[in-house]
Amino acid sequence: MRIRIVDAFTDRPFAGNPAGVLLLDSDGFPADDWLQRVAVEVNHAETAFAHRLPEGGEADWALRWFTPATEVDMCGHATLATAHVLHTTGAATGTVRFAARCGILTATAHEDGSITLDFPTSPLTPLAVPEGVAEALGVTPLSAYDTAPHIGDLLVELPDEKTVRGLAPDIAALGRHSRRGIIATAPAEDPARGYDYVSRCFFPNVGIDEDPVTGSAHTALAPFWSARLGREELTGLQASARTGLVRTTLRGDRTLLTGSAVTTIDGELLG
Repeated sequence: MRIRIVDAFTDRPFAGNPAGVLLLDSDGFPADDWLQRVAVEVNHAETAFAHRLPEGGEADWALRWFTPATEVDMCGHATLATAHVLHTTGAATGTVRFAARCGILTATAHEDGSITLDFPTSPLTPLAVPEGVAEALGVTPLSAYDTAPHIGDLLVELPDEKTVRGLAPDIAALGRHSRRGIIATAPAEDPARGYDYVSRCFFPNVGIDEDPVTGSAHTALAPFWSARLGREELTGLQASARTGLVRTTLRGDRTLLTGSAVTTIDGELLG
């Protein structure tokens, strides 16, 4: 079967977040252990597997995501990558509906090549900064928030962009404080550069020390920064080594995530 590697939340190759994408010919998913082995072989943050659903239902495609370590409930960049493959190969047009573990997700392609995902907003619960988080990060957060079960992260607010960019955390220690990992964020030093806030994401509990660009994390970052900045439409820069931009629009219990994607590898899976 065909397998593609797609760089998501970027408009150029070798940036953003790479994801494996397999469009399955079957009307169901293969065994979980095979899906997991393929994800280990691809060895990117996520590999997406999708198969077409019968017409007339609430979704067009069934979609699952695997890291090299485990299956996850929600993934933005691999959904964007899958939608990109569907549209660029002619397998889909207009808005595509995906049935996933976190519910029905949609992806709408635009004339400029960008794609908007419609995801559930992650509610934020303020809490005291857990003991040990400051030591693991190497900096004391200004505030901390629990996120929804679908992403299972601890979101921490840091003083400024420079602090976020300079983080060199104890990855193993971070894994003790949430189900998936830590989202670290701060306001942009200069919004004139084209983004309103920065973030970095560390997910040791799903086998990802640092995720390059995390769409799902922006379902928590969007309500956090929209409340702080007083605007529904924002742009976040994920300040990993690869970097990527995610445009967010808050719509109550839904968050729209918009970005571009580029296919970098198109090959054949023989295993």
